[in-house]
Amino acid sequence: MSLTEQLHRCHVTPDRLLPAPAPVGFTLTTASVDPQHVAPDMADLAARVRSLMALQQQDVLQLPLGGHLFDVVVTASGSQAHAAVAVMDGIQHTGGEQPDTCGPVIEPPHRSGLIWLVPPGTSEQWAPHRHALCLGRPNHMALPAVTTTEPPGPYWLRPFRGDRLVPPTALRQLLDQFQPGPARHETLLASVLGTIA
Repeated sequence: MSLTEQLHRCHVTPDRLLPAPAPVGFTLTTASVDPQHVAPDMADLAARVRSLMALQQQDVLQLPLGGHLFDVVVTASGSQAHAAVAVMDGIQHTGGEQPDTCGPVIEPPHRSGLIWLVPPGTSEQWAPHRHALCLGRPNHMALPAVTTTEPPGPYWLRPFRGDRLVPPTALRQLLDQFQPGPARHETLLASVLGTIA
């Protein structure tokens, strides 16, 4: 049938008789759910949703690492690390965007380090590296509010976005090339990380 053909019209009499509706009955039941049958990560999911809502409301929040969100790679700060960020801008640039298109990076200036947000599961595959430490579960991290883009305090050197994380393979190559550090991992981590009980 071509687009120009008319569809057949069906004329309906407005005052026609309609059949009586069938009775509708509802049966009230009570149900209880055995906690063992609930997905074990539902409590974790609820905590993550609350945390992301807090992040949107400009609050500092504690967010679990791993799962479906992200792991982190911790490096030293300084000129070599900032040069790596600039090169990562070019690697992750997709055209037509603002120039700083690297995935999310946090800089706590009083701790002289950078925290790169990488895909979840990276910590399970990350081999030891002399210029970086990768962490996932069971840790959690304090994220600054999304609008915090300058000191004082930890800030987003590269913004938190929903469409990208830092690619770990490219990051590892840049750390080999620029060799920032050595990072004072223990001091830096104490300010941002904790362990989930």
